[in-house]
Amino acid sequence: MLGEAAGMKPRKSEGIQIDKVRLRAPILSPDKVLLAAVNYKAHGAEQKAAPPEDPYFFTKFKSCIIGNEDPILIPRVSGKVDWEGELAVVIGRKCKYVKRKDAMQYVAGYTVANDISYRDLQLPEKASGSGNNLGPNWVKGKALDSAYPLGPWLVTSDDIADPQHLSISLTVNGVERQAASTEDMVHPVAELIEYLSDGITLLPGDIISTGTPAGVAAFTGVPYLKDGDIVRATIEGIGTLTNPVRAEEKPRKSA
Repeated sequence: MLGEAAGMKPRKSEGIQIDKVRLRAPILSPDKVLLAAVNYKAHGAEQKAAPPEDPYFFTKFKSCIIGNEDPILIPRVSGKVDWEGELAVVIGRKCKYVKRKDAMQYVAGYTVANDISYRDLQLPEKASGSGNNLGPNWVKGKALDSAYPLGPWLVTSDDIADPQHLSISLTVNGVERQAASTEDMVHPVAELIEYLSDGITLLPGDIISTGTPAGVAAFTGVPYLKDGDIVRATIEGIGTLTNPVRAEEKPRKSA
């Protein structure tokens, strides 16, 4: 090393204990956040929906992203806030028109995501009987503030031998709500990358959320999230993403 050649001894870094810091989301400002809908067979079955023949995607915004230990907000505009634990794939190199056999070469790593959903906004025709025939409201139903917890860190692709053989689970207040394997994906990671890159340039830092397993509140009848809950999403080989749930404060009236 240069310092040693000059007769200097390098200083040993002591680092910082992880329990002394608050981790931010591993990706803060992606160009794109792309989420696969109904991409687990069991999740399709619980909502009586046939798996899509081709991957089906919606999007979120960077304003949705929060990190480990950051609060999931119960917004004033929704009373049905749901969870969806997911494996998130982070793109590492710019790519377009990628073949499935080459897709994994463009993955930087993986992290844990929670696709927070507002069911009374996502499916307004069911909530109000309005007769809206345009389908789900993806923006208001999926992309409010704090709707995409991400973390606790990024695990590089060389540490995950096969993203299709990972256990994934989610608890609310210690009660297991989701438990599955990524083997149950309808469209595996490599196929999702191939499909998205067919006409879309994927950039470093872009996030692909790969869908959620069965066990969400909307289709099981268990209570939706409420103020004071603790949500933990865990993926084998990556870690646990923990988020408290807080009711959004109402604005104070001006004097």
